[in-house]
Amino acid sequence: MASSVSHGPSRERLGALEKIEGNIASAIQSAGQALQELSKDKPILKHAEGHTTTFIKTLQEVENGLMQQITYLMQVTTGQPHEGSCYAAAKDLQMAMHRSEHVKSRLGELEKLKQEHLRMKHSGLVRGYSLPEQPR
Repeated sequence: MASSVSHGPSRERLGALEKIEGNIASAIQSAGQALQELSKDKPILKHAEGHTTTFIKTLQEVENGLMQQITYLMQVTTGQPHEGSCYAAAKDLQMAMHRSEHVKSRLGELEKLKQEHLRMKHSGLVRGYSLPEQPR
């Protein structure tokens, strides 16, 4: 049976991260252009200022994008409800599986005790006890 799970939110997250990566590259390029202009014998300050302004604006976009990603990750790890995550359900499933394995293990131990008791009873090492009859 094919899964009908949508990967939209995951793709959106990856797209946002790719945009941040592109902005980082642009910021580095703007910083480089500003430094290149300033290293000239006769720098044109207007060009250097323009590259510096572009660098700062791009850096602010990077910061905002990273803060959004960090906020999302904090929501995921703290179990707050958020769109597109199955973290809470996966954690619940994992805990249920652990509880189920514990119950199976405990039932196996009880079955071994029961078998041991029955073996001892049949060999005569354990007497069968019955409750005295109660007067009516």
